[in-house]
Amino acid sequence: MQLLRRVPQMVLGFALAYAGTGHLGANRVEFRAQVPTLFADYADFVVLASGVVEIALGVGLIALWRYRVQIGWAVGFFFVAIFWGNISQYINGVDAFGLNTDSARAIRLLFQPLLVIWALWSTGAWRSYRAS
Repeated sequence: MQLLRRVPQMVLGFALAYAGTGHLGANRVEFRAQVPTLFADYADFVVLASGVVEIALGVGLIALWRYRVQIGWAVGFFFVAIFWGNISQYINGVDAFGLNTDSARAIRLLFQPLLVIWALWSTGAWRSYRAS
């Protein structure tokens, strides 16, 4: 069972690291669309900082197997924290990443809880919580 979780954990790690590099480069403007209006004056900083955090979490999922439970919780909390940006994108009708309709943006919102579940399941974080 541990190997079964290791593959999805590494896939999630590579996806986070890849997305994080996009925050720092080619997709920087697209990611600004997801910054809540409350932080509009600091949008570039928010994008850069969240990119660095995503890279760190992604590398952690890939390389720090010993700390997988703690990193799993951190990734889960990160996905909850950035959900506010996805909600803001939906509420304000901001187009980015091909999400150019309200229904597309709404569907995107449904995937965020799945990412949290993926992080907690693949790292054993949820199982560790239930065992304690």
